[in-house]
Amino acid sequence: MNTNGTSSDDPTIRQLVASVAADTQRLAQAQAELVKTEMKATSGEVAQTGGMFIGAAAAGAMGGIFLLVTIAYVLVALGLPTWAGFGIVTLLLLIVAGILAMVGKKRAQNISGFGAAKVEWQKTKQMLSGKQPDALTGPATGTALAPATADSRSITQ
Repeated sequence: MNTNGTSSDDPTIRQLVASVAADTQRLAQAQAELVKTEMKATSGEVAQTGGMFIGAAAAGAMGGIFLLVTIAYVLVALGLPTWAGFGIVTLLLLIVAGILAMVGKKRAQNISGFGAAKVEWQKTKQMLSGKQPDALTGPATGTALAPATADSRSITQ
């Protein structure tokens, strides 16, 4: 015990400030890593969705080409009426294009982005401002950042 009533093992203000600065730096680095991880997970989904839209565009272009080819072959073969021959081929290709476009749209709606990073950033802002963190939830169970078998409770409990 010192004469002022404090233990010599108590940290000084300088040590406390240095500790807070180090903790803040580690927190910022951890949040940057979280953003990088989410970007990697999301970029694969974006690439697959883009592939679906490219497939839809290719099928639509082939529909135009086959429209012309069908007209030529139907006129030569004189089997079906002209409208029926090219109409059937065109309709089938447009159905394929529609299916690919719907699958691409559905996949685009399922891309979640940076949900966990946003939640953690909000928690950090609240804690640094001296407020008690709200009951913010982390990433949804079953995502790349929170597997279905993981305990989904918040770390700040």
